[in-house]
Amino acid sequence: MTDNSPLYLGFDLSTQQFKGIAVTSSLKVEHEVKFDFDADSKGFNINKGVLTNEAENEVFSPVTMWLQAIDGVLRSFQDAGMDFDRVRGISGAGMQHGSVYWNSKGEQALESLDVFRPLEDQLADAFAHPYSPNWQDASTQEQCDVFDAQLGDATQLALLTGSKAHHRFTGPQILRFRTKYPKKYLETSRISLVSSFVASIFLGKVTSFDISDVCGMNLWDIKAGAWNESLLSLVAGSNNTSDLKQKLGAAEVPEDGGAFLGNISPYFVQRYGFDPACAIAPSTGDNPSTILALPLRPSDVIVSLGTSTTLLMSTPHFKPNRFVHFMNHPTTPGLYMFMLCYKNGGLAREQVRDSLPPSSDAANPWQQFDRAASEASTLGQSSDLSSPIKIGLFFPRPEIVPNVHAGIWRFIYKPSTSSLIEADETTWKRPEDDARAIVESQFLSLRLRSRDLLESPTGPNAHLPPQPRRVYLVGGASRNATIAKIAGQVLGGWEGVYRLDVGENACALGAAYKAVWSVERTEKQSFEELVGGRWKEDEFVKKIADGYQEGIFEKYGRAVDGLDLIERQVLNNEENK
Repeated sequence: MTDNSPLYLGFDLSTQQFKGIAVTSSLKVEHEVKFDFDADSKGFNINKGVLTNEAENEVFSPVTMWLQAIDGVLRSFQDAGMDFDRVRGISGAGMQHGSVYWNSKGEQALESLDVFRPLEDQLADAFAHPYSPNWQDASTQEQCDVFDAQLGDATQLALLTGSKAHHRFTGPQILRFRTKYPKKYLETSRISLVSSFVASIFLGKVTSFDISDVCGMNLWDIKAGAWNESLLSLVAGSNNTSDLKQKLGAAEVPEDGGAFLGNISPYFVQRYGFDPACAIAPSTGDNPSTILALPLRPSDVIVSLGTSTTLLMSTPHFKPNRFVHFMNHPTTPGLYMFMLCYKNGGLAREQVRDSLPPSSDAANPWQQFDRAASEASTLGQSSDLSSPIKIGLFFPRPEIVPNVHAGIWRFIYKPSTSSLIEADETTWKRPEDDARAIVESQFLSLRLRSRDLLESPTGPNAHLPPQPRRVYLVGGASRNATIAKIAGQVLGGWEGVYRLDVGENACALGAAYKAVWSVERTEKQSFEELVGGRWKEDEFVKKIADGYQEGIFEKYGRAVDGLDLIERQVLNNEENK
């Protein structure tokens, strides 16, 4: 019997892979495929998906490689037996801040593709510049400096655009492109983000930015919902910004994250057998798409414990500063996406682990680390709540939150006097005390920077202090019971700490869910209402630790003030060198 039930596709164009996932209306995953750039692409001398120019700190990717990947993933779907005629909607995700520079010839070619030829062959000359700067690119320090100064300082830029200037952000990247490649800039007819590039390919014409991903450019006034003329003039090099606006498609940033952009390009209908009525919804950035992989409530947080550390949450509060990122929520007007991103995460924990005696269990290299962290008292403190607290900063790599060079700082903080002294061998046992201190300091930093966005619970838990409802852990360290326990003690979570396991395809999965919502929602039905009603929590979520614990949570609250004081002192010492 033929299965005619609807399918929805989500795609994720990341640094090293292009992934595709197909889900049913009930959100069940039916197919998953991927194209690995290093292993599967042909004709590109890349390493881990990118090319580098170390002399200028440039990191970039060939755009035609992505075209090769799109055809490759669709062929993999075919080989898996997927019936494209069942697909009712498509959305996507793309690594944030990358930019694609179309020329006018490319726009025309995209709208008149030959069904008998692959995308790469037909669009090889579609771009004014053949490469897209990658999020790892660090070539724009000069441009970031002028961006931060354009509105007064970095804080003012963050208050308007949601973030201070960053190397990877698209506004500074376009400014550098214009000055380094003036002829190519003149030849550019449209600029896409990586996310809107994905949507454009499937739509068959260059389309608009997504309401969330546009916030990763340092050009969008989030509260006004419009481009900022002062910042546009900086990039354009003139007060006449009309040409730049045309390149950006400035009139086309739909507020509805599930907006109908149009039906799929005839190319894909004829070449792969898609239904001509298949709808294309806006594609968003990889971080916004991640929070769509579960029906996240405004008081929930996701903490990614990988090589880096990232905190994501949706919030109705817009309280930006130069240390954090705020973006429009990808689906829900009135909500914002709050993001913290740290370079130091797993690498720092591993450095402490490797300084301890080797584990006796070869299958568990964290055995000694877990034992040291578990046996140490909370914050290295005695039972007397006024006794000194041990707090450290552990940065094997230069950090951006706070913005300091690589190093390790260990302090003793006295809550009763709000004073600090540097720890020595008599007050800090190394490396044993480091095991608990590094985990505590990482979660304390998350709590410090998210606390103003959290509110007290309602209902039976209304007496509790402000904290998340749930803390969801993802990434490799989410499987470590000791780290999960400390996460709950520091961050709280009145329902507990949970491990979220949606495999390696969270971005693509979030995009697929967005496609379902875009096509099947009723009038005014929110993403959270539709997906939350169909999402099967027990398939993806498991409680792994307690959250709020009275007394311990408050003790860490005092330590947050100590961490804040330590960071200020370290930053002050840096500036005075």
